[in-house]
Amino acid sequence: MKQRKKTAPHHGLLLVAILGGMFLSMLDQTIVGTALPRIIQDLGGDDLYTWTVTAYLLASTVTVPLYGRLSDIYGRKRLLIIGMVVFLAGSALCALSQNMGELIAFRGLQGLGAGALMPLSLAMVADTVPPERRSQAQGAVGGVMALSYVVGPYLGGVFTDHASWHWVFLVNLPIGAVVLGIIWRLLPGGGGIPDAGRPDYAGIGVLSVGISALLIGLTMKGVDGHTWTDGVVLGPILLAALLLVPFILIENRADQPIMPLGLFRNRAYTLVNAASFFSAFCLFAAVVFLPRFFQEALGHSASSSGLHLYPLMIAMVTGSLLAATMIRKSGGYKIWLLGGTVLAGAGAALFTRLALDTPLLTLSLWMLLIGLGIGPMLSGLTIVIQANVGPADLGTASSNITFFRQIGGSIALAIGGSLYADAVTGHIHDGMRQAQAAGTASALPWLSVIGAAAAFLAVLFLPAPRRNLDSEAIKEASLVALG
Repeated sequence: MKQRKKTAPHHGLLLVAILGGMFLSMLDQTIVGTALPRIIQDLGGDDLYTWTVTAYLLASTVTVPLYGRLSDIYGRKRLLIIGMVVFLAGSALCALSQNMGELIAFRGLQGLGAGALMPLSLAMVADTVPPERRSQAQGAVGGVMALSYVVGPYLGGVFTDHASWHWVFLVNLPIGAVVLGIIWRLLPGGGGIPDAGRPDYAGIGVLSVGISALLIGLTMKGVDGHTWTDGVVLGPILLAALLLVPFILIENRADQPIMPLGLFRNRAYTLVNAASFFSAFCLFAAVVFLPRFFQEALGHSASSSGLHLYPLMIAMVTGSLLAATMIRKSGGYKIWLLGGTVLAGAGAALFTRLALDTPLLTLSLWMLLIGLGIGPMLSGLTIVIQANVGPADLGTASSNITFFRQIGGSIALAIGGSLYADAVTGHIHDGMRQAQAAGTASALPWLSVIGAAAAFLAVLFLPAPRRNLDSEAIKEASLVALG
């Protein structure tokens, strides 16, 4: 009894620290969006707008499997501390940036650290929380994830309006320092498996170069009037395509591949990842381009634009939890996922009618449709994997849903930046505010409708589940899918 009194507070404090690291990682995906218009005003580089988000997404995405594998070998505590230190260093440097080039580079550094925070934090919950408290811990995980989506845009606006955009990054330092101190003192060390196998460094390197080259080529399309045939656009895209060959060869021969290609023989796994990839077009197009419309075209403050995003963010969290509930009750998932893609596509298509005089209530209803459509894809796809992939592959398959979603979001933003720039240039004679509205009315619907249609087709051909899911597994999937 004495022992329980002594260790219980430590368990609780450690869980708070783990959730704090997870919160920071997810917050930095949403908090920057509402600050971006002000950052562009101060630092310039309007044609590099989306890269502050893309650099973070790309770096954090490609390092997730590396951190996971290294933590198997050297222990989670060491890798989590390294990730947190890199993340905080990147945050401090972002706040000190003097131009967009520096900010993008430091956002990439920040993302390199963030790649450790989410997966290792989730693993730490399983490692450190007693079994009898596991369900409460998963509830806390889901709450933290939902909170980061809801408060991120507003916090970014409040810092930008009432302090400066630098605080969007500086706020990470005190929270991160507390989290780091608790993990250092209370998290048990060790736990590594020295003979767990060599990480797939070659695969990670080729994948990182290939994805970066693709994003650079797509982004350059929107810079200085470049066309698709210009060398700075076509060259990087061709390099990315060529690197696909050595990547496949490396993955087929690697002992511990970053992307086990054998899993793609499972039709459900392949289609789920395709759906995750394309559903990200809807999510990131809305989160990045709507704050720009509210601030630049309508002249709202940054904090006001964050509040205007609430219909989207709350509907997304609600849709995720609601879909998981309906799947649990009905025992089927396809109808709910198909319905989600239809709602997201319909809401996005309405944004083709976006104009400066569109009523706020109308905008809110459009965002509500998109959010309710995206939500089921977040929880539902994880549930599909759990019903169709064997237990031995479940961890890898589940994490790859997020991997493909983040890659899809990065590519969507690169394409979206080009679409936005083309539309603004074509409508500049109508005035800058009207041109910025036209940019959003082009980038957001095109990306989202194409993404929703492609996700619809992927879901349509999903096979029936190979095995039944218990309600506890579905509940857990609905809580962690937002990450």
